[in-house]
Amino acid sequence: MDSAENQEVLLDRRSDAIAVVRINRPKVRNALNMPVRRRLAEIFESFVDDTALRCVVLTGDETSFAAGADIQDMAEISAVDMYLRHNERLWEAVGRCPQPVIAAVNGFALGGGLELAMHADIIVAGRSAKLGQPEVRVGIMPGAGGTQRLTRAIGKFKAMRLCLTGEIIDAEEAFAMGLVSKLVADEAVFDTAMAMAEQMAKLPPIALAQIKEVILYGQDASLGAALALERKALQVLFATSDKNEGMRAFLEKRAPNYTGA
Repeated sequence: MDSAENQEVLLDRRSDAIAVVRINRPKVRNALNMPVRRRLAEIFESFVDDTALRCVVLTGDETSFAAGADIQDMAEISAVDMYLRHNERLWEAVGRCPQPVIAAVNGFALGGGLELAMHADIIVAGRSAKLGQPEVRVGIMPGAGGTQRLTRAIGKFKAMRLCLTGEIIDAEEAFAMGLVSKLVADEAVFDTAMAMAEQMAKLPPIALAQIKEVILYGQDASLGAALALERKALQVLFATSDKNEGMRAFLEKRAPNYTGA
């Protein structure tokens, strides 16, 4: 990948504990072409074995998180070409990131952009943000989780409405639906996400990873299986040094120092 393509997704390591991943294609509202998807996958794959990293903030700019797939990029390709891209493998790199991922959303999060945000664990959105799955308006449908993650997030009937009409909703309605974790003023989106990341960076990373894993894998399991998964994860945490440190600090009325062990 050449240097120009590298500049379309920027990795800013604010500290050992916090990484900011920023989509940087402002002229096309951060539309997601193949180089951007590959670069996102490359960056998120590099986080898997990064034991110092505690939290990731994924964002765009003040006008767009990501306004969907790059239509110019897809207009002339065939079904076989689309299959051979294996976009699902690129998206999986974001979804399986072991650290908590916060999507900081300003402006448009449409189509693939909303699907990308839904691969995060927490969505912080500005009040002027616009969200939706408008793929049907150009003759296709969501293909990176827009029918499945959306249904799990907001329920069948709201997901049907958004996917079948292509309607774009504002952040207030998305928050009311349960699609947005926290709604803030537009100018406060990134700072709010960073404050949340800094808060999580001080918490025990193994506990954070276990919480994330149990919520993600438990949501599609039976209640009994999910509760068993939860119990086993809790039991594992009793073997960590951070559990001992956290409880000692609580009893000694001091701030804990978690090491990730």
